[in-house]
Amino acid sequence: MCPRTKEQNELIRIQRRGQILAAAARAYFRTGGSFDIRDVAREAELGYGTVYHYYPNRHLLIEDVLGSGFERCEQALAEWANTCDGSPEDRQLLTYCKVLLRLWQSDACAYLVYKMAAEHYAGLPEKDRHPIKRRFTERLYVPLQSIAQREDDSVDYMLAVLVGCCGLHYYAGTSELDVDRIAKLAMQATTKES
Repeated sequence: MCPRTKEQNELIRIQRRGQILAAAARAYFRTGGSFDIRDVAREAELGYGTVYHYYPNRHLLIEDVLGSGFERCEQALAEWANTCDGSPEDRQLLTYCKVLLRLWQSDACAYLVYKMAAEHYAGLPEKDRHPIKRRFTERLYVPLQSIAQREDDSVDYMLAVLVGCCGLHYYAGTSELDVDRIAKLAMQATTKES
């Protein structure tokens, strides 16, 4: 048997890290955010020592979960912004709602970015809240608001509907989201009509 190459070891490290981050996000939903490294190890079906090797404390793990989620959300927003030119504003927003829901359904880390934003990142230590809130506001919220051409609170309501409905997927264990229906509900939240 040949020893692993440096590239093989790096690939294994990247895969293991992804496995741990996904497990941490799932543990967050199962425990209401009060998980520890042992919960993550159990969720990932890895040994405690393996998870601890990558993340010696919960704080670093949550930081990486959010970092991974931010990367995916920022990428999705950029891709959507590049494809939405020329179509009517409401159609653009409807498409973005669907993009977010599909992303969140497949990536719990990305969903946690918005869920925790809706809670003002209350589960984070005080010193970490401000930079995370600023990153969310500058890189995700303000670009969405400007593309949506909405200066009122309608984007907040739209995101609240999306976060709440996707929460059913994670907290209640529903198998699939009705992306079209939820996106339409979110769009209704952007209007002031009753």
